This record gives sequence, C-alpha cells and structure tokens, in this order.
Amino acid sequence: MTAQVSIIYFGQSAELTGLKEEEPVSVPTPISSRELWELLQQRHPRLAALRGHVVLAVSQQYVPVAEQLVVLRDGDEVAVVPPLSGG
Repeated sequence: MTAQVSIIYFGQSAELTGLKEEEPVSVPTPISSRELWELLQQRHPRLAALRGHVVLAVSQQYVPVAEQLVVLRDGDEVAVVPPLSGG
C-alpha cells in the first residue's frame, strides 16, 4: 500500500534540495522512519550531509530516524527538520 504525502524541507535541508516543499510523493506504508529518510536521500542525494543530524516530523509529530514504523495516510505532511542553531 502507498500514501500520497507532501514533503516539507526546513533550514539546511531546503538549501540542499533547492526546495521548500514537494508536491505529493507516493511513499510505501507502513515504512520505518529510517527507510523514509533513505527514500528522501535517494530523491535528493545531497541530504546525506545531514545523516545522523536530522529529525522527521509526520503530521507535526517528531519521529526520530530509527526503526520506528510510521503509518502514512494520503495528505500527510512529512517535514525534514535539520539541527537548529541559535541562542
């Protein structure tokens, strides 16, 4: 089964992809958050620079990049959140 999800890029991930948002992308579901991250890296190889320093958010809920299963539904938003800096 697949779901059509929007991908949103923040900060450095937007710089690396050249995008702030992607129109709906077909993603298998359920999928582990690690597999989802790998799928995004396949689409945008420059994202590999953030490996180990990124968190995903699915419908505004943070999901660490790990083996955690994520069930996606049509219309969900997946956000790529790189490390934040500031003071």
